[in-house]
Amino acid sequence: MVTFLAGGTGTPKLLSGAGDVFAPERTTVVANTGDDIELGGHLVCPDLDTVLFLDGGELDRETWWGIADDTAATHDELHRLAAAADLPTGPQYLPEDAQTSGRDIARYRRFSGVAEFMHIGDRDRAVHVTRTSLLDAGYSLTEVTRQLADAFGLDRELLPMSDDPVATMIHTPQGPMHFQEWWVGRNGEPPVEDVEFRGGDQASATEAVLDALSEPVVVGPSNPVTSLGPMLAVDGVAGALADTPVVAVSPFVENEVFSGPAADLMAGVGREPSTAGVAEAYPFADAFVLDGEDDTALDRPVVRTDTTMETEGDAERVARTVADALAEVA
Repeated sequence: MVTFLAGGTGTPKLLSGAGDVFAPERTTVVANTGDDIELGGHLVCPDLDTVLFLDGGELDRETWWGIADDTAATHDELHRLAAAADLPTGPQYLPEDAQTSGRDIARYRRFSGVAEFMHIGDRDRAVHVTRTSLLDAGYSLTEVTRQLADAFGLDRELLPMSDDPVATMIHTPQGPMHFQEWWVGRNGEPPVEDVEFRGGDQASATEAVLDALSEPVVVGPSNPVTSLGPMLAVDGVAGALADTPVVAVSPFVENEVFSGPAADLMAGVGREPSTAGVAEAYPFADAFVLDGEDDTALDRPVVRTDTTMETEGDAERVARTVADALAEVA
């Protein structure tokens, strides 16, 4: 058995080629939910859904977001209505008192659906409607995720990091804003001054997550701040990782990041944006997989390969290197 911690696109890319190395029926994926938002009344779980659509054979591999060849009639009509009625566009939070009312799982991250600022396809939206309706019927996010996984025919077990709300808030000179507003709505602007995992001090890992973390763990090349940070803020996760073999794949080649905002976010929270900074952020990691061009000296075992993952074959190569690293520490 092995458990992957997933967020963003880095770990899903690794998972796309890992099936022949780590048998799916013996693999669990714990996904970040700090990026989740409630948009137009529907709970959107980007990191859960990337794995859901990947393992269900539906993921748009061009964007690593949403369902391939999905239509967008509802999204387009929302924008037409907003333009015709001269309504505001861009990220629009619901009123402050609404941020702590309604569904607990959506606390601090409720956005209006008027001219929605995230592109949601029609089939993708059906997942969010189903998820939210099941939550309203009294199911936990873990239970709902298992039901959706059954609907998509997943062999890997997929779990949210917690059934409690954790909202990743980016602190900027213009005030705090949810990660999705900062990254999707504002294209990674303004500068990052700090990152807060709001609700993390009250959130707990589920028994299912703790059971998964009792097995060897793989941390893929996801963003250390906004993909792994929310998980580490949840009670029980950091302690569990300290007690089990962990191999981490660096999303950097020395001080160059493969993609995404990891460098800006790490600098914003006072960490060196580099492989060395990742190692400092992951004191629980027993070994690292680094790119062959990355000469960073670490105080833990290192296995190197080409960590570029443009194809499933590339991902399989990295997965086999991860297996080699796990064999050294497990």
